[in-house]
Amino acid sequence: MTDAEIRGQTPFLEKRVRPLFGRKGSDPFLFGVAFLLLWQGAHELAGEQGLASPWVTVSRAAELIGSAAFWQHAGATGLAFAYALAVALLGGLAIGLTLGYFRLAGDVFEPIVGAIYSIPKITLYPIILLIFGLTLSAKVAFGALHGIFPMIIFTISGVSAVKPVFRKTARTLRLSPLAAIRTVVMPAALPEIFTGFRIGFSLTLLGTLIGELFASDRGLGFMLIRGIEHSDAATILALTLLLFTISALAGWALLRLDRRLRRYQQAAAASH
Repeated sequence: MTDAEIRGQTPFLEKRVRPLFGRKGSDPFLFGVAFLLLWQGAHELAGEQGLASPWVTVSRAAELIGSAAFWQHAGATGLAFAYALAVALLGGLAIGLTLGYFRLAGDVFEPIVGAIYSIPKITLYPIILLIFGLTLSAKVAFGALHGIFPMIIFTISGVSAVKPVFRKTARTLRLSPLAAIRTVVMPAALPEIFTGFRIGFSLTLLGTLIGELFASDRGLGFMLIRGIEHSDAATILALTLLLFTISALAGWALLRLDRRLRRYQQAAAASH
């Protein structure tokens, strides 16, 4: 088949869009258009009560953003998420560095960490409620429980992959374990550690929202469960759209930073 024939078979919309956005930019645009068309078609089939239309969802999202109550709930979720993320980051980093640096401890406890990580976290929520009650601490604990394990696992992986010559250098300089971890091991394992943070970021947000769904009187998760109870399809989809947008933008920024860290490490390794 010739190039002219291939170009002739290119869909009309694709031929119109690609000169405007380029190949990389046109693919997400076409996906977005297709998704909106499918969404509108599903709305026509399900009706207004079953599934709000894209326009109604966006309008409801704008109304929520303009209301003071929304920002109060968003602030409650943001506070719980910030605390949970700090606990997951610091706790996961400390445990991961310890298990990765001390081989015997890692060999003993790494399988235990993997086994606990495989447990569905929702089954542990009643235990968290018994310990912390219906408080901010319960949401923080449940969010941190989701995010801490990727931090631990990726940190162990990063420390284990540090070149032996770096460890020998630390021993030659007679550095203490804490000094060796801080000045030698952590910088070498930073890309893997950051990957764990990127994944833990999303899971911590998910855990915080799930905690608000079941036992909370404020927060975006609480707003979402109230919308479900009242069969408010527009509010449910509007909140989902806002949460997806925030999560996607944060994930995109963290992914770009992650790739930059890895390129920097590869360039530094090549220069040596």
